[in-house]
Formats: sequence, C-alpha cells, structure tokens
Amino acid sequence: FWLKLGSRVAPQAPFGHLAGCPPLSTKTMWCRAPPAALEATLAAALREAPATRALAAGLVRTAALTGGRRPKSTAAAVTSTGSAQHTSGAFSSDQKVEKASTDLKELLMATDLFAGRHLGPSPAEVEEMCRIIGCKDLEDLMKQTIPAQVRREQALDLPDASIGESGALELLKSIVAKNVIATNFIGMGYHGTLVPGVISRNLLENPGWYTAYTPYQAEISQGRMESIINFQTLVSELTGMEVANASLLDEGSAGAEAMAMIARTVNSKTKNQFFVSEKVHPQTIDLMKLRAHYFGMELIVGDHHSTDFKSMNKLCGALVQYPDTDGLLFDYSGLSEALHSNGAHLVVAADPLALVAVKPPSEFGADVVIGSMQRFGVPMWFGGPSAAYLATSKKQVRRMPGRIIGESLDRLGNPAYRLTLQTREQHIRLDKATSNVCTAQVLLANMAAMYAVYHRTDGLKKIARKVHGLAQLFTRELGKAGVAVASTDAFFDTVSFDVAPLNAATVVEQLQAKKLNLRALDSKRISASFDESHMEEDITTLVSALKAAGVGGGAALPSAGIAVDGAMPDTFARVKPFLQQKIFNSIHSETEMMRYMHALQLKDLALDKSMISLGSCTMKLNSVSSLAPCSWPEITNMHPFAPESHTKGYREMLESLERYLVSVTGFDACSLQPTSGASGEYAGLLVIRKYLESIGQGSRNVCIIPRSAH
Repeated sequence: FWLKLGSRVAPQAPFGHLAGCPPLSTKTMWCRAPPAALEATLAAALREAPATRALAAGLVRTAALTGGRRPKSTAAAVTSTGSAQHTSGAFSSDQKVEKASTDLKELLMATDLFAGRHLGPSPAEVEEMCRIIGCKDLEDLMKQTIPAQVRREQALDLPDASIGESGALELLKSIVAKNVIATNFIGMGYHGTLVPGVISRNLLENPGWYTAYTPYQAEISQGRMESIINFQTLVSELTGMEVANASLLDEGSAGAEAMAMIARTVNSKTKNQFFVSEKVHPQTIDLMKLRAHYFGMELIVGDHHSTDFKSMNKLCGALVQYPDTDGLLFDYSGLSEALHSNGAHLVVAADPLALVAVKPPSEFGADVVIGSMQRFGVPMWFGGPSAAYLATSKKQVRRMPGRIIGESLDRLGNPAYRLTLQTREQHIRLDKATSNVCTAQVLLANMAAMYAVYHRTDGLKKIARKVHGLAQLFTRELGKAGVAVASTDAFFDTVSFDVAPLNAATVVEQLQAKKLNLRALDSKRISASFDESHMEEDITTLVSALKAAGVGGGAALPSAGIAVDGAMPDTFARVKPFLQQKIFNSIHSETEMMRYMHALQLKDLALDKSMISLGSCTMKLNSVSSLAPCSWPEITNMHPFAPESHTKGYREMLESLERYLVSVTGFDACSLQPTSGASGEYAGLLVIRKYLESIGQGSRNVCIIPRSAH
C-alpha cells in the first residue's frame, strides 16, 4: 500500500516512524506499510492537517447538498469545519481520534456516488439558489415548505448510498448470481431468443431511443413513429388483418382488451357472455377471469371442440390459442362460422413466429388477433416486459384500445407520421374512453420491429423452419425411444408426449436438477417447446436425460420415421406471400442496420439532445447503471415459470425492492404486478373494491377522479 503526501499536507512529525518506516523528507514521502499502521498514521496526519480536513469536509458537504445519505457524524463534521480558523486545539483527544476516523472514511469513500451525477444542481448552484430564496440550506427549505406534521422524520430502509454505482452493481450481481441459468423448454408464450447485437447496443442500450417522450408532438418524433409503423405493418402482415395498433402491455391484458372491444361492438346488455378455450395459456385465463368479473361479463372456460356455440344466444365472443397451450394446431374455420352465425366474434391468440410458417388467422375467419412479440428479439426477463399486439379489421378501428400511428402529409406535401387515432384515450374522452390502456410497450415494439427488419422476410422464414425442425427432430427421437406424442404433424414448436406410467411432475423435477426445464401438462403428460436459441445438441441432451429418468424404453413408434425438413404440413402451411415491403427485404449488413437506426434516432428529440420540459409519469430518467443489468444473462434468460430453485436471485431482488418501496411509501405491503401506471391504477381500485367487499360495503362502486389526473 503506497502513500504520497505533498509538502502542504505532510505533517512535520516523523511520519515515517509512525508508519513503521524510516523517516524521509517532509517535502514528499513514500511509505509501504500494513493497512492497520497506515490507518493509524493517516488518523494522526489528518488531526494535524487543516487542508486535508477541509477536503474531507468538502466531500461531506457535497454529498449532503446532492442528496446523498449523510453519515451520523456529518453534521458535526460540517460544523467543525465551517470556519477556516479551527485548529486541533479545539478538540479533545478523543474527539480528535473520532473525527480523524470519520474524515478518513469520507476521504476514502467511493468516488462514483449516485446522487451527484443524477441530481442536476451542483453544490454551488444549490447554495446560490438557497441564498436567493432566503434559505440557509436545503434542510431549512424543507422546514419552510413542508408542514411539520407531514414531514418524515424516520430514516428510510434503503441500501447505503456510499457504496457508489459500481458497488451497487456488484451487490446486484451477487444477488442475481443465485439464479440458475438453465436450458428452457417450457414455452407458454415465453421463449429464448437471440437479440441481435446491433439492436441491443444501438436501441435497447441507447438513450436516444429509451429516453424519448410519448410522441404527442409529431415534429420531434418522426424516427420512433416510422419504427412503430414498421411494427404495425409487421403485425398486420403476420396476422393477415387490416390494421394493428402500436402495441399493448402483454398477451393476457390484450385478451381482456379484445373482450372489452367486442363487448362495445355488440349489445353487451343482451350478449354478456364470453368463452375462453381451456387450451389458452393459463396466465391469460387467470387475468381474463378477473377482468370479466369487474367488467360485468360472464366468462365461460371450456372445451371449444365440444361446446355448442350456435345455441349460446348471450355469447358475444370466444378466445382460442393458435397453436394452443399444448402446442397443437387446429383449423378454427368451423368455430368461426358457428360464432358468426350467432352474432359473436372470434379472437385468436397467435404466436407471431408460428405465423411466419402457418396460415394466418384471417384465413379462417378471425375478427381480432392478439399475442406477444416477445420472441422477436426481446429477452424473457423473467416474464416481462414485452410488446403485445392487437390486430383487427378497419371497421373496428375506432373501438380499438391503445394508439395507432399513421402516415399523413406535412404542409409541404411530404410524407410524415403522426398519432392518427388516439381519441379513445382517457385524457381526451375521460370516463367515456374505450380502454384503460393509455400507453404501450414502444421500446420493446421497436425492438421487435427492428428484429424483423434485420432478419428480413427470408431470415424470419429460416428461423421458423429451424424451430419447427428442432420440434420434428425431438418428435422423431421420442418415437425411436417408444414415447407417444400428441401429434406427428399438427404442431409448430411444442411437442406434448406421454410419460405414463411415470409421474410427469416427478420427471420434470429430475430434469430440473440437470438444468433442463420442461412443463408438466398433467400427471401423465409433459411438453417441450423449442426456440431459435436451441441447437441440435440440446435435443440430444434432453432425450438422454429423459431416458435416464425412465421415460420410454419400448418399441419404436411410427413417429420415428417422420421427416426433419422444417416444412409445415399442407393443411397448415402458409402459402400466400407476406412482408413484401422494401424495409423488410433491403438491409443485409450490420452496418446498414446501424445506420438505419441512427438515421431514425436523429429525427427524434430525446434526453441525448435536450431536456424535455414536460413532467409526466412517462419520463425516462433511468441511469445507465440501473439499465446495465438488463443485458446480463442472469436477468435476460430467466423464464417466468422456471422452478423457484432456479430463481432465488430474481426473487431476492424483487422482494428487496418491495421492502424499499414499503419503506418509502409508509404502507404495509407492495405489489410489483402492474405492468404500467394504468395497470397500477386499475389494480389499486380493485384492492379498494375488495377491501370494501370484505367489510360489507361492496355496493360502493363510484370512483371520483380529478380532471388534473394523468
């Protein structure tokens, strides 16, 4: 440990002797000493060095003025150094030692403290502002502006700010390191994906994209709106529908929005039933049950194969999954005809990558198509966020939730983009709004759009063929092992198979111990879902692990002979051309992609160019340090339905955030469930409703909202 002290700071005492080293010149002294001896030496030096004391006190004042957490002895330190005339004689011997230790701690603390870099005013500016408005300091300002009866006195239960930004990242790294990064075959709407590096670096991690404001002002939002036009075009082309919105929050809430949209289309007073297939992803069913209850809709969950839809006169619509949650594909033409004959509508929740290879829902009569674009280059992130989509016909445009970007002409006659339809939103129509969704997952929608632009139409087809080929290979290997599958052709990426007489949950647990995550469908069946991140070796490893768990062992089955060519059967194969637009077929290199994204970025106003003088819940004032972990594999590659033994780090991180928010807000509990401010408001109202019901006041169902609210 080497120490250098300049002549104006060095003590006149034999410093070298104190440190266990021979005395050197007091002009400049170098010393190699053990840490304990060094600390004692510095303590003695600081007691006798006014300049160094002033330096330490300056650090204390800086931390205090910029909002950093003040050590217990800060007040004493600031007071003691308020005058340059203080000398060591003003302190007792014990006080000198205590102060030297405190000053040493301040002197050697982290140099990358958060507050000073992320709160705009400098200490000098804060001092000047306080002087101009007649306050001694920020503490005095708080006393004058915030009534004593509402001021918070108790300390916040938050991490020590003195660890700095790098220390905070190290702490978070130690927490998420407890996660187990397994190979996931769970599916259920969440898939591994390969995020192109050029998109990760130039969009996800680029403040020119993630700090831009909601595009209310078209003149400063042309770049993002062009990208969202690409997203809307992508969704419309994949689904075969006429129009798509600028994204929604997630697939489950998109299903609920579709249900509400259909209720607005029909007479919901006479048609107040909505059907959901039991083969829809379970998380979507759970959310729609809750939404339907408070929407006044009777939700019916059942088997769409056996239900007589023609006799259900109160039915307004039905939701099915394509492919379904077991991985099977069905032609819903008959269901569509039955619903339409009864004045009801068909909603289809569709996998966008499957739509690259299979017939679009428009070809079998879908009225609304929803889904998640997560597997288009957006990490799983333990379940979110990702951009959902909703597509429908033009006649339903004014009933759609969310926003729609459209192309118009500027005053010079040049093409320009703008928010074409947003009149349905709360801030304009208030209680008559058609949806409580007043936002979108635009950053993630941009990522999905750029994923399609980068891979081009032919690249998306190649990815889809690979994924289906992996599922075909797995089916063939199971057939060789004597394991029966649900279908040998009517699937895209997910294969369901029978493990009887073994227990499915037991088999899944055994494979989890080998870092292989599958899904138990019931007591006898398991499913495995494949994505672009999987390779042929993963199939070999998975099949070997299943055999080791006792699965199979019988004679080979006919499925052992299926072809592995990535081609869909004619019954389901997509044949009509799609995504023929130039933007999805012109960019071939990483350099071209980088230039395209940069060109769009230059058309926008974000915090990389200017302050945005608007106060709103959508301001993106995220620090680089807080966003850096979003690219860590321990964060990106976690499936939301992975076993708890694999997600200890994630849960510890989330639970600690809940504790911090409980401390900050003063409440007793906190939920991180809502996916946006609008969802949080909705969840809060439901909590109040449930509370009132629990005390026998469930009839109170009126909510007063000020016009000044978002």
